[in-house]
Amino acid sequence: MIDTIEKEDNIISEEEAAQYDRQIRLWGLDAQKRLRGSRVLLVGLRGLGAEVAKNLILAGVKGLTLLDHEQVTEESRRAQFLIPVDADGKNQARASLERAQFLNPMVEVKADTDPVESKPDDFFFQFDAICLTRCSKDLMVRVDQLCASRNIKVFCGDVFGYHGYMFSDLGQEHHYVEEKLKVVKGSNEANDGPEAKKPKVDPNETTMVKKTASFCSLKEALEVDWTNEKAKSNLKRIPPDYFLLQVLLKFRTDKGRDPQPDSFGEDSHLLLQIRDDVLETMGLSSELLPNTFVSYCFSEMAPVSAVVGGVLGQEIVKALSQRDAPHRNFFFFDGLKGSGVVDYFGSK
Repeated sequence: MIDTIEKEDNIISEEEAAQYDRQIRLWGLDAQKRLRGSRVLLVGLRGLGAEVAKNLILAGVKGLTLLDHEQVTEESRRAQFLIPVDADGKNQARASLERAQFLNPMVEVKADTDPVESKPDDFFFQFDAICLTRCSKDLMVRVDQLCASRNIKVFCGDVFGYHGYMFSDLGQEHHYVEEKLKVVKGSNEANDGPEAKKPKVDPNETTMVKKTASFCSLKEALEVDWTNEKAKSNLKRIPPDYFLLQVLLKFRTDKGRDPQPDSFGEDSHLLLQIRDDVLETMGLSSELLPNTFVSYCFSEMAPVSAVVGGVLGQEIVKALSQRDAPHRNFFFFDGLKGSGVVDYFGSK
């Protein structure tokens, strides 16, 4: 069943109605009430994190916690519009707080400067959704597994140069509603043509249809058995970005950082080695990810952050408001092609 809305949330103030007027018209009052009752944890305040924070604050969630223990550098603020230019050396979450709060005073925005790895399990249970950026694979898998039994929505995302991705785990049963054109009964007049068998819809009237989607864990999504014949037969349609993500997450695990422009030569060589090792472990050919990928996965590009952050923020809003079909379960963006693709990995 679609989650019910508590009685105390049934009244929206005049100020809120004015602030969220366009959104209420777009996705309805009930969806806005669900958003207003949701608390979100956002980990990582670089370019992508800033985009997601902006979108969630403007959408009108109840509370947003910005968690980041790193300090601002010239490199980290190039794609980050929430951090002032004179904030170098300050904590990234705290430096982002003032501008983030200014976007919407009705949202409770907090900064947390602790390393996310140091947080105990129960810390994550206070949120309705968690968005992890710039995190290790092990941490993302840990948080995803922790939240599975609590019905907490988990999202992951990153930007690597011209490439970006997002992943979502909304649980075994995610309920939502979708707006469809209303089917109307046909006339009683005899009609022997093919049109008589087609359902007729009223273009001026819609109805809300309840639906359910099922998701798998991040661990399952990243550990597909490519020796399986069915999986092998689908290789040609698999976006290369899926394998690129595996390589970059392994690089982050091994080096404790992402590839850096000032060590391009060394990091490029290591990326190619990791590519060979990762794909060999999967039982796949390194030709699935051509050598040229190393030229386009360094740094964090603002335009790519804007696209991926827009999609990621939208998916969080859709999940919390239980309105419209979610992306299931990966979105990959290729800035070189200027296009993105949604694909599902893991158990159905």
